[in-house]
Amino acid sequence: MIEAVNRQRKVKIDTKSWEAFAQRAADAIGKNNSTATIAFVSDKNIRQLNRQFRGIDKATDVLSFPSDEGDSTNLGDIAISVDTAAKQAKENGLTWDEEVAQLILHGLLHLSGYDHETDKGEMNRLELRLRRKLGI
Repeated sequence: MIEAVNRQRKVKIDTKSWEAFAQRAADAIGKNNSTATIAFVSDKNIRQLNRQFRGIDKATDVLSFPSDEGDSTNLGDIAISVDTAAKQAKENGLTWDEEVAQLILHGLLHLSGYDHETDKGEMNRLELRLRRKLGI
């Protein structure tokens, strides 16, 4: 089960529809019986998290926090900045929903052990294939 929570006040979030999409994405990745939490936050909050956990003092679009529960079905947590998602959607000619769907997929791939910074393009190729499969 994927849970989505809204921790910001700028954008009204339909958490149930994002939970359903995230479950479809997790299933497509092969994580059918896994759990995760997706938090929609402000730029201010994601900047704080980025500084605290990565030592980078700026806002970002998505952060993933893998579970440290070993072989548990809990994948971990994802934080998505609604502010940065809106900016990126506009820059990329996407709707806000399309951008958020891509960020959820990207975050779930990270929680599943993929790392685009070290895997010679494996995560990127898989992400592009899954975007087509999920219609994003």
